[in-house]
Formats: sequence, C-alpha cells, structure tokens
Amino acid sequence: MSIQSEELRTFVAVVEAGSLSAAAEGLEQTTSGVSRALSRLEEKLGASLLTRTTRRMELTEEGRVLLEQARDILASMEQAEEAVRMRTQKPVGRLRVDAAVPFMLHCVVPHVGAFREAYPGIELELTTNDRFIDLVEQRTDIAIRIGELQDSTLHAKPLSSARLNIVASPDYLARHGTPASVEDLERHRLIGFSHLESLNHWPLLHAGGDRYPARPGIRASSGETIRQLALHGQGIAALSSFVSDADIAAGRLVKLLEPAYSGYRQKISAVYYRNTQLSKRISCFLDFLQCKL
Repeated sequence: MSIQSEELRTFVAVVEAGSLSAAAEGLEQTTSGVSRALSRLEEKLGASLLTRTTRRMELTEEGRVLLEQARDILASMEQAEEAVRMRTQKPVGRLRVDAAVPFMLHCVVPHVGAFREAYPGIELELTTNDRFIDLVEQRTDIAIRIGELQDSTLHAKPLSSARLNIVASPDYLARHGTPASVEDLERHRLIGFSHLESLNHWPLLHAGGDRYPARPGIRASSGETIRQLALHGQGIAALSSFVSDADIAAGRLVKLLEPAYSGYRQKISAVYYRNTQLSKRISCFLDFLQCKL
C-alpha cells in the first residue's frame, strides 16, 4: 500500500511537537488517532520510525531519512497548491509570522482583524520570540526584527523605524525624584535587557558620547516585561516608541531627559527567504503592515 500525505503530515507533526498528545492537539485530532496513523505508516514502510519511552521519543535512522523527505514532499505539495491558487490572483494559504512579544502585541495584533477582512484566504499563524530565530527550523515565513540585521542570507524589507523613549512611572518619580541630567541616572534604578548588552546602551548625549551605558539593577529578556516593570514603578527604562507612546499619552509613563536624546531610531525590518510561491502572501502582509506603522 502506498503512503498518504496525511500520514506524512502526522509523522512530521509528531516529530516537531515531541509527543503524540502535543501533535494531536496541533492537528486537532485524538491522541489515539495520531498513534494509529503513525502505526499505519510504519507498517506500510516495514520500518520503525520512532523509538518511544515513557519520557521521550527519538527518531530511528529510517525515521531521520523519512523526515527529510517528508518535509520536502509536504512543502512541494503546498507550493503546488499555492501555484494553482495564485492563478486566481487571490492570496490564500498559511502565513507564519514571528516577532518579538512587544511588537506582536502593539503593532500586529491590533490590525489582525482588518487584515483578515482584507485577505480572508490567508491563514495567519503568529509566534513570538524575543531573540532571533532560524526561519527554516521554526517553519516561519516572515520574521519582524528590530535593530541592525546580521544575517545576509535573508531577504529584508525595511518597514519603519522607532524612537527609544527614556521613561518611568509617575509613582517611581514621586518616590525617587526626576533625573535632571544623564549623569543623574547613576543614582537611579534602571531596567534593562538580559540577553543583548547593546540594548542597554541608551541613545543619550553625555560627556562620554551619544550612547549611555546603562547599568540595570533589573534585567529581563522581553521588552514587554520591561514595560510592565516600568509601569509598576520599578525603575527607569528605554522603550521603543511603539511600546511606550500610548502609555506616555495616557500618563502611565513619563518621558525623561528629552533634550539629551541623540536622535537614534531603531530599524524595523521584515526578513524572509525568497520563495516565489509564498511571495504574494508575504507582499500582501508586509504592504498592509507597513501602512499601519
């Protein structure tokens, strides 16, 4: 008996999810149904694809060979389907978009409804990572990145840029005072990033240059966590304008040291691998998002 695409899709889902139950949830099937599909595939191939224990599962040598081929087959099927559908000039299919948590929450999520209304045939799959990811490994079509780009193997589209605001809550300033100069920051509680030290060099003009080396007393990996810490009066932070402008306008945060701002702006870019079958979905999403930024 020949194997079926759904069996391959189930096998790939189990490997990527790490367990039958997680794969079943992602496929919206029962765990027993996924198990039966995997068993049928192994029976048809006459080979064991996974070794299962109570704690984990591992690919056999045959499983590793099949996984590489199965991914290529499923990708080719998706591309073939998209190629036919593109003839109607209506973008359809799944589009996987990844961004840091703050950008996703403040710049993508508010516009999802309007995008779906404009392009009902595109199925959005949104993921969040506060560090750069491997697009192929994470099966991501587009990643929105903030700052300078390093990976030259990717195609990039500039979307916008963002100021960095130095901010604190009114509660913090009432308890600790308002810094009158950049040098005053030495006497304050600062909040910064834990994973990229370059993000803790704030764009402020001072005696040492145009980048102030902040020494955070609290560090976090996510800009949204830093925002929440600032809102809860835990210190002074440097936050992108798309994260902090609404809080400043509402009085939840106060902008500090504006005369010392260097004028630096963070680049906002979309990166992706060139794929002609995905190009219409990608261009629709990026053109839409760029109009909103």
